[in-house]
Amino acid sequence: MLQSLHVKNLALIDEAEVDFSNGLNILSGETGAGKSIIIGSISLALGGKVQKEMLREASDGEETEPAFVELVFTVEDERARAKLEQLGIEPEDDEVILSRRIAGGRGTAKVNAQSMPASRVKEIAEVLIDIHGQHEHQSLLSKKKHLEILDDYAGEQLAPKKKELAETYRGYKKLMEELADADTDPGERTREISFLQYEIDELENAALREGEDEELEADFRRFSNGRRILEAVSSAYNSTGGDMGSATELIGGALREISSVSSYDGALEQFEQELLEIDNLLNDFNRELAGYVDETEFDDETFYEVEKRLDEVNRLKAKYGSTIPAILASLAEKQKRVAQLLDYDQYLEGLKEQIKKEETKLNRVSLAVSKIRKEAAVKLTEAVTEALKDLNFLDVQFQMQFGRLSDYTANGFDNAEFLISTNPGEPLKPLGKVASGGELSRIMLAVKTVLADEDEVETLIFDEIDSGISGRTAQMVSEKMNILGRNHQIICITHLPQIAAMADAHYLIEKSVQNQSTVSTIRRLKEKESVDELSRMLGGVEITETVKKSAREMKSLAKKKKNV
Repeated sequence: MLQSLHVKNLALIDEAEVDFSNGLNILSGETGAGKSIIIGSISLALGGKVQKEMLREASDGEETEPAFVELVFTVEDERARAKLEQLGIEPEDDEVILSRRIAGGRGTAKVNAQSMPASRVKEIAEVLIDIHGQHEHQSLLSKKKHLEILDDYAGEQLAPKKKELAETYRGYKKLMEELADADTDPGERTREISFLQYEIDELENAALREGEDEELEADFRRFSNGRRILEAVSSAYNSTGGDMGSATELIGGALREISSVSSYDGALEQFEQELLEIDNLLNDFNRELAGYVDETEFDDETFYEVEKRLDEVNRLKAKYGSTIPAILASLAEKQKRVAQLLDYDQYLEGLKEQIKKEETKLNRVSLAVSKIRKEAAVKLTEAVTEALKDLNFLDVQFQMQFGRLSDYTANGFDNAEFLISTNPGEPLKPLGKVASGGELSRIMLAVKTVLADEDEVETLIFDEIDSGISGRTAQMVSEKMNILGRNHQIICITHLPQIAAMADAHYLIEKSVQNQSTVSTIRRLKEKESVDELSRMLGGVEITETVKKSAREMKSLAKKKKNV
């Protein structure tokens, strides 16, 4: 649930802090008071695009302070926690904090104080909150949106098959592209074979082996520093194994001195033994160091061969791949391609056979996806029909019609759309050809209600979803909001008193002039203040005692409805 919102230096808001409640949270205010800024600021924190009109313009010679938005969510639902953990987010004290700081037109997003790209924040936000925008109901005019709604409803039952479908389609598409590329005339094939054979010969003659480049680079470093190596080794040998003043001579002298008196004191025998071990180790080290000098050669001819071979390997890397395994893989691909071109007819026949098998598999998976969708569509349309009846569509029929696309897609072959009839005796017709704007708004609310019952997203935001409705219909929408608020946290911007009266928490957004600047503020209303706001929404400019009485009555009736 969305616990709180903190906004600073955004559009008309200097600074605002809002603590939201469970159930139905209503935001109201006069036109232009800044209601859209509240939703816009929430969208920003959720990874939305930075809208220039929401950022403050700097005065001459002054810099604007950075805009800042912070959302604090409490997460107690185990399914939501599991999804967040899959995204690498662990709630701290059951809280997830999303913030966005915008300075100079650029935004920095953070989740629990950890910086993240906006795209990642959007993924996380989808687990926590769902925003239904002011004009989103217009998306119902698109058949593509209808299939998205159905797939959301089918949810986890459909997800594994859709994943398999997408993978199968990618394989099928790749083979189809290969077939299209394979359509060449004999002359082009001859030229391609000649070019490929040249590259194959070059790679085969190089006779590369894995790890060779690392060995060559090590040898090159050794040869490049040959003089320095010999000087250092010789100096080390002189210090440890030479004659006058060397470590070997000094330790040998010390050993002789200790040995001469160790028989007089048993405690000295341990020192003698340790010195003897050191003397033996140093003698072994000197012999190995002398052997290294004798066996190591830094002749110019060997260095030249190493350098030449390394240059050849690096040239092939630049041409065929950044590593020797990549070069060898490129060689194998070229050899395979030449074999295909030399036996072109058989290759083409084999490719077509592969496509046929992949298409059969694709059709099978698409049919399985379609079957799940059709079964889910029956349940979805029945549930939406009941929800529509609750929203004053008394004789509504709502169904989903399935057709088949002319070709496969990564989403299958279903061409589905919603059909509706809102009056008795009228045939079912496509949604976009029948419903008005107000009806579309109610239909989307019905769909959202049904999806919310299936979804674990706890917080739903409705931005003026009540546009185009009034009277009896508005009352029924308010009752639907009330029911939805029993299982979810609802944040709703509305201009209808019928809906506002149902609020569990009512917030007023106001615009005023402070210090010669226009600012927007938001505050939670007490019971009497809520009645006053309902009166304004009912009466407009002139608020009479009759209007106030109607507001109080509306609030009283809403309480009775909430307690049913």
